[in-house]
This record gives sequence, structure tokens and C-alpha cells, in this order.
Amino acid sequence: TLGTQTDYRDGEAQTDPYSPEYVVPRGSVPELLTLATLTWGQGLPAGLAEVEMIERAREKRAWEATLPAMDNASQIAKRRKMMDDMERKEWAFREQEIEKLQEVRLEVLKKLLRRREENQNELDAKRLDDHWQNHQKAKEEKIKKIQHDCALMLRKLIAKRKNVMGKLERRDIIKEYTDFASQTYAPLSRIGYFPDNHSERYVVKNFYLNTFAGLCELEASLPDSVTQVKIKAPKPKYTTTKTGFIKRSARLEVELAQVHKVLLEQKNKVKEPKKPLRFLERVEKPVPRPPTPILEKPSIEEEETELAVICLQKLLRGRAIQNTMFEGKEKRLELIQELRTTHALQEDGQLLLKAEEQMTLVLQQQHDLQMHKLSSVENHLAREEGRVLANIFDFLSKELVRLQEERKIHAFVMLAERQRRMREAEESGRRQVEERRRQEEDEIFRQAREGDCTIESYLEDIILSSMENTAEEQAREEIQRMAVEINDIAYEMESRRNRLQSEEIVAELVYDFLIPEAEKMSIREKVRQSQRKHIYAAHQIIHRGIE
Repeated sequence: TLGTQTDYRDGEAQTDPYSPEYVVPRGSVPELLTLATLTWGQGLPAGLAEVEMIERAREKRAWEATLPAMDNASQIAKRRKMMDDMERKEWAFREQEIEKLQEVRLEVLKKLLRRREENQNELDAKRLDDHWQNHQKAKEEKIKKIQHDCALMLRKLIAKRKNVMGKLERRDIIKEYTDFASQTYAPLSRIGYFPDNHSERYVVKNFYLNTFAGLCELEASLPDSVTQVKIKAPKPKYTTTKTGFIKRSARLEVELAQVHKVLLEQKNKVKEPKKPLRFLERVEKPVPRPPTPILEKPSIEEEETELAVICLQKLLRGRAIQNTMFEGKEKRLELIQELRTTHALQEDGQLLLKAEEQMTLVLQQQHDLQMHKLSSVENHLAREEGRVLANIFDFLSKELVRLQEERKIHAFVMLAERQRRMREAEESGRRQVEERRRQEEDEIFRQAREGDCTIESYLEDIILSSMENTAEEQAREEIQRMAVEINDIAYEMESRRNRLQSEEIVAELVYDFLIPEAEKMSIREKVRQSQRKHIYAAHQIIHRGIE
């Protein structure tokens, strides 16, 4: 019957179920405490896997209760056998769980691979579409360019054909102004005239419409009836006259409203479903169709007569057309002869033009052939030069890399040699100290054993040995300090060294490595040449003896 309003958000409130405190009586182990590891979200609420786990735990507890006691050897053997069987069952169950887990992982992996393959296929399809669209765009642009070039060349050919003889024609201003399709009325933009330029000159500019002051002045000049609109409420219509009769317009409105209502009812009326027939209906037979008319086949003699008449008509018409053409030719015989003479003259000029055109084509082909030969020769020369330069650069780069590697190897060798010497010096010093200490201990033991030494001699020996040790340590520290200084100086010289000095060092190293080897090879070749003479003489002697 009461309600409260909390001051906390739902996210700050407790969402896990509450587990109260409990007390376990002595000597009892409730089954519920075996499930204490299950918490909300991790096993709770329980599913099929949790129920199976609980059942297995119950079976294992029942099995443990049936185990025999460890009283005698037979019970121990039976207990061991039962435990081995249970262990095998548990291992088999564990293997089944592992197989199930592997199957689940395999399914997940298959889904991921399938999804990756689908994504890759989508990406490939998208790339192919983009590639195809790019090719289509390039093709359309190329086609557009070809069409543009074709139109340009056609215009040029038309312009050349208009003036084949190359005569200069004066401008006919009267003809241009009489032709409304000429350049005077419709100039072309490719010639250099653009009608859209300076189009702002024809824009109407009004002070009262383009500026705020003009708008204010225009508004002030308008009457108040334009800016301040007065709205009058409509008066109600009276449907009756002063004498009490209904007006004709009112009656018409009522009738129209009734007609409109009836039309809407007819329009929105739902059709009633057809009721099933209670009795059989009579199916009327359709009216029979009239018989198809049949034409009588004409006889063969009539067909031959008709074909002969048609052929005679064609001959008569063709003869009449030939007669009309002959009469026209006879009437205009002089004009035909005049046209033949002019055409013969034009044929001579055309033959000359064709000969000149053939000569120009032959010269152009020869020029193109020579240019092609020159370009092929230049291409071969350029290819050979490029190959030679590439080989030279490759050899130089490899030599540079080899010299750099030799420098690195020499530096590594020097560092290793210095480190080896330092380690040998340290080891020899350590060995000398150990030998000296061993000799001192032996001497002390011998003197103490013999008993012929005094405390003073013993102290003197100790003081002398300590002095020698301190002197040796000071000398070693001084040597190490000098070695560090020498290393710093060497590193500083290495950092300040320029390229020429590096090249000199490399040249000396190469000289020290290569020249002795070359001398060895030359000496070996001289020895081989000297031995070859004796071998040749021995061969000749042997062959003579054999012959």
C-alpha cells in the first residue's frame, strides 16, 4: 500500500540476485554447497550443460559411496580396479568434450572463412565494376574525341570542296545579311565568338529592387490599403425571404447535397457476395457459326490469258516511257553536247590533279619510310646505350657495396682482436694473481710447518705482498684509463675522417690484400711455365721410345 521514489539510477542499483549468509550444521554436507562455484552470469541461471554437470557430480558421489573399504588386499585390488574404470570413463568423457569443443571451433572457423571469402568476392566484384566503369568512361571519351575529330575533318573537307580550284572569293555582305543562317546572325563559338560573354550587360538593374533604401522608398510610396489589409467577416446567408418563402438557390443547394450523398453511397457501397444456386441453371448453347466461303479455283486457260495481258501492259508502258525519253533527248540535244564538251575539259584537269596527288602520296610515303628507319636506328642505339650504362652502373654499385662490406668486416675484425687481447690480458692477470696467492699460501704453510720463521719475517712478507698487490692494481687501473683515452681519441678521429681518408684506408687494405695474392699467382704461373718445358721434353722422349 506504500510507494517510494529512489534517488539512484538503475545502473547504480544491485542487479545480481542476493545470496544470504548461511550456517552449516556439524556433520552435514548439503548438496547445494557443491554448487557454490556457480554465480550469476557464470552458470546461473542453469542450462543444459550445468544440469548434466550436476548429474555427473551426483553419480560420482554415489560411486564414491559404493567404494569398498581398504581392509584387506582383495578389497584394495577391487577398489583399484573400480578407480581405474572410473578414470577411463572420465578420460573418455573428457575426450568427447574436447571433440565437441573442437567441432564448435571448427564451425566458427568455417563461418569466418566463408565470411572472409564472401567479403573478398564482394571486394573483387567491386574492383571489377570500378575497372569496367573506368574502361567504359575511357571508351566514351575516346569515342567522343573521335566523333569530334571526324566532325572537324568533315567540315574541313566540305570547306575545301567548296573551293576546289583554290580561287579567292570576296566577301558578299548582301548575301550574308540575306541568309539568316550566316555568321552575321549566328556566329560559331569555334571561330572565337562567345555569345554568353558580357551577358550581364543585358540584366535589368533597378534601384528600387536591388537596394534596401530603394525598397524602403518603394514601400513608403505605396498606399496603406496595400500594406494594411482589412478583412471583413462574411455575413450569414439568408435562405428565406421577408415573406417566409424559401429561395430558389437554397432549394437547389439542398437538392445538390442530396444527389451528392446518393452518389457517395453508390460509390462506397460494398458488393454483396453471390449466393450459391439452389437449383440447376440451364446452359444455353452458342449460336452456330456461318459456313466459311470458298472461292472457286480459276481454270488454267484463264490464268494464262491474264498473265499474257499483264505482260502486254508492261511492254506497252515501257515502250511509251522510251518514246518520251527519246523525244526529250532530241529536244535538248544541243545542251547535252555542250555539257559533254565541258565535262571532257574537266576530266583533263581532274587527271592532272590525280597525278599530282599520287606524286605527293608517293613522296609522303618515302618520307614516312625514311623517318621510320631513322627512328628504328635511334631506338636500337638508345637500347644499346641503356644496356651498357645499366651494366656499368650495376658493376659500380656492386663494387661500392663490396668495399663497404670489406670496411665493415675489417672494423669487426679489429674490434674482435682488441677484445680478445683485452680478455687474454685479464685472464693472464687473474691467473698470475691466483698462482701468486697459491705460492704465498704454500710458502706460509711451509714456513709455519717448518717453524723456523718469526713473526717479523711473516709480517714483512705480508707487507711486501700487499705492496706488490696495490702496485699491480694501480698499474692495471692506469693501463685501463689509458686504453679508454686511446679509444676515445680513435673514435674521434674516426668521426672526423672525411671521404678521401676513408678511400685511402680502403685502398691500402685492398692493396695489402690483393697485391700479395696477385704476386703469388704470378709466381705460380712462372713455376708452372718452367715446369711445362721439362714436362714437354719428357713427353717427347717417351713418345720417341714408344715409336
